[in-house]
Order: sequence, then structure tokens, then C-alpha cells
Amino acid sequence: MLFLNFFLDNFINLLYNTNRLFWSNSIIMKEEKREIILQIARGLFAQYGLKKTTVDDIAAGAKIGKATIYYYFKSKHEIFKTVVDREWEILKDAVSEAVSKQDSPQKKLRAFVLTRISHMQKLVNLYRVTKDTVTEVLPDLEKIRESHFREEIDILKGILTEGVKKGTFKAKRIGLTALAMVSALKGLEYPWVVDGKPLDIERSIDTLLQILFEGIYTR
Repeated sequence: MLFLNFFLDNFINLLYNTNRLFWSNSIIMKEEKREIILQIARGLFAQYGLKKTTVDDIAAGAKIGKATIYYYFKSKHEIFKTVVDREWEILKDAVSEAVSKQDSPQKKLRAFVLTRISHMQKLVNLYRVTKDTVTEVLPDLEKIRESHFREEIDILKGILTEGVKKGTFKAKRIGLTALAMVSALKGLEYPWVVDGKPLDIERSIDTLLQILFEGIYTR
């Protein structure tokens, strides 16, 4: 009887551990497959653009069935949103790094605006967004943009707070000022990113900041 109980206990433990290992490996395989889909899709979006890339193309590139694509993603646009959302995380890190390298609030503010716009232009070029196709991707980009809106405001609030403490800026309502600045930049994204050349963008940013500084510099 004791031997039987010992055998059953060990058998149950073996089944339990085997089951855990199976599901653990299954989860890893699912994540790997999802990652492959996103990497293939990113390359195709960059090569052909969102409009010309199809789910069939992504499935063929990933060497999986079309049904498998829909197991992980509801549509091509959901794949695109996921890919771009990752790019936005890269943008956030790039902006934070650029700002941290500057030694004054003025330079940090310029680095914030310039890095943000420049990176977005690279993103537009990468995914072949043009005047003709921007309306197609704009709804997806707007949703992603809004999800990171608060993060941008927080970065600007930090810069403005430092500037006020150092006597460089005068801004009584820092939160509102940061909100207004991010909203203004958002309104300028289309003409700057889609139409502007790098040199024109940089010159425009300097002009904008000059106007802004004249309003918040201490006299």
C-alpha cells in the first residue's frame, strides 16, 4: 500500500511537471512566432508600404499559414499598429536620451522637439507614407499617438520645471504650458513630417522656439 501511494505521488508529480513544461514551451513558441510575424511585416511595410502589403505576403514571408496570422492578429492594420507602437517606444527612448545629453533647459527643449520630429520623419520614410497614403494610416497613428501623449507632456514638464527653477523660463502653469506645446507640435506634424526637408524642419523648429522663448524667457 505504501509503495502504491509512493508510486502514485511520483506519477502525479511527473505529469504535473511535464504539463508545466509543455505549456511553458508552448507559450515561448507562440511568442517567437508572433515576433517573426512582426519582423516580417516590418520589412514588408518598409519595402512596399501599408497599402500594397497583404496578409498573404506576411504569411508567405513568415512561412506560415494565413490562418495563423489571424490567430495572433485580427487584421493587417492591427499588425501595423503593433509595429508602429514599437517604433514609438524607440522614439520615446531616443527623445529621453537626446534630452539627457543637454546641459541647459533651452537645449533640452530644442533636443526634444528636433529629435521627435526627425524620428517621426524617418518613420514616415520607412513605411513609405506619402500625401496620398497618409489618410489611410492616420487613424492608426493617431491612436498610437494618443496613447503616448501623456508621456511627452511629462518629459516637457520636467524640462520646463528645471527651466523655471534655474530662472531661465517663466511659466506659472507648467502642466498647461506643456500641454499647449505638445498640442502645437502635433498640429505641425503633417506639414513638417510629410512635406518638409530635414533642413527646412530644423530651421522651422529654431524659428518656433525663438518665438516661444521670447514669451517665456525672463527679462
